[in-house]
Amino acid sequence: MDKEQNASCDRRGFLRGSSAIAGATAAGVLLPTHFAFGQQAKIKVGLMLPSTGTFAALGAAITNGFKLAIDERGGKLGGREIEYFLVDDESNPAKAPENTNKLVQRDKVDVVIGTVHSGVVMGMAKVLKDSGTLWINPNGGAGAMTGPLCAPNFFRSSFSNWQTTHALGKVLKAKGHKNAVFITWKYAAGEEMLEGFKEGFEKEGGKLTHELFVPFPQVEFQALLTEIASIKPDAVVAFFAGGGAAKFLKDYQAAGLKGKIPLYGAGFLTDGVLEAVGDAAEGVETTLHYADGLNTKKDNAFRLAYAKTYKLQPDVYAVQGYDAGQLLVAGLEAVKGDIGNKVGVIKAMEAAKIDSPRGQWTLSKAHNPVQDMYLRKVVGKENKVQGVAWKALADPARGCKA
Repeated sequence: MDKEQNASCDRRGFLRGSSAIAGATAAGVLLPTHFAFGQQAKIKVGLMLPSTGTFAALGAAITNGFKLAIDERGGKLGGREIEYFLVDDESNPAKAPENTNKLVQRDKVDVVIGTVHSGVVMGMAKVLKDSGTLWINPNGGAGAMTGPLCAPNFFRSSFSNWQTTHALGKVLKAKGHKNAVFITWKYAAGEEMLEGFKEGFEKEGGKLTHELFVPFPQVEFQALLTEIASIKPDAVVAFFAGGGAAKFLKDYQAAGLKGKIPLYGAGFLTDGVLEAVGDAAEGVETTLHYADGLNTKKDNAFRLAYAKTYKLQPDVYAVQGYDAGQLLVAGLEAVKGDIGNKVGVIKAMEAAKIDSPRGQWTLSKAHNPVQDMYLRKVVGKENKVQGVAWKALADPARGCKA
């Protein structure tokens, strides 16, 4: 039996097992005494996010957003109290299985929320697939999670890497750019964002002439910026995030490229770093599923509540954490807090229409958000919305047999 058949069988087996539990409960079959008491036990939520290193600020924003969504429901899930378990994943893929098992085997959590780094996402996937633990990924866009490794218990409240840059092809075409250079970290997220852009740009008749990589998490860009200056492309497209993004924007300006070669990117290039980079990001255009200035009732209420609670302005990472909380609430409220009813929880989450600060979104069959991708432009300290670059963009979920 090949791997794809195995994945399909795993899904059917998971659902059959969960259906049997749900059916037994509905039929009033006697269950062990601890099950009845367990209905009143706290729901165990494992937060596996970076709290140190390059992505620490992103992990904090996701945590804040998630907890805000839960607090808005009285701090409970389906009427049940919550107990949090925290693990710093250190943005280290090699430690991902061990760290995931701390939550699954040691802490026996009911649901895992994590993480940021796509490589860590890949390390989490096997552990969570084998255990069947409910998983909501609030950032890491690794395509395989909702592609070949998709599973009924895997959900994402953020994006696939492919989504974040695919719409840029249309943007560059509309601005008359015929060729471009892409620069990014050499790891899963960077490579997948490059491919998403390349596919979109080449469909529009453009040509990606050079692919430039920096080892993750290094931030020495000077040699490649010198190369870009000699290439003289119509445009540069970049993906970096957190501290790396801030350093790249400053170095791009210092190299004399700002104002000479237009810079574009996945929205993470300018999200959460504008306070740190001065005017280095001014005018940079990016595509992402969230932007400043949406001015909707939901977004305005969210931004006010977040600022009041945390004394900070929210960014896309906070939104993704918030929506992970909203998605989990939708699942648990539908089953009145019965986290053991996996079929019911999954079914409710699959059908959820999330009223998000980013705009309403639903889930694809692979459990990835189908969402608008905005064109944003840095104006002062904001990523101001310029319009919708692509309406209801769905990830192709190539390889998913669910």
